[in-house]
Amino acid sequence: MPHPVDVHVGKRIRQRRWLIGMTQQQLAERVGIKFQQIQKYETGANRVSASRLWDIAEVLEVQVSFFFEGLNSAPPEGDSAMPKDLIGDKEAMDLVRSYYAIPENQRRRLFDLARVLSDVA
Repeated sequence: MPHPVDVHVGKRIRQRRWLIGMTQQQLAERVGIKFQQIQKYETGANRVSASRLWDIAEVLEVQVSFFFEGLNSAPPEGDSAMPKDLIGDKEAMDLVRSYYAIPENQRRRLFDLARVLSDVA
């Protein structure tokens, strides 16, 4: 059974890879491993060594600490509309990716609109 930390780190690898539009194959090639290994990391089936995590962070252009963010935070209580695993929710990731594809000035206006709508609901 995978350790919860390994699962979390794997999800964060998958999230970042997906958000920047990189395939498992592309990540594997840039790190110098086979894509099957990336699959195992992303599911938490295999642990990522410190040096390999460092290499992955460089390729994905994030700090190593990125992979551990949110590890100790509990999900909000009573919010059934919010997926329990936001990182693993494809719809949420599609929305985030689309959001960051919008020019910054329009993105800010969309963000303000979303906040107003969520306050009304």
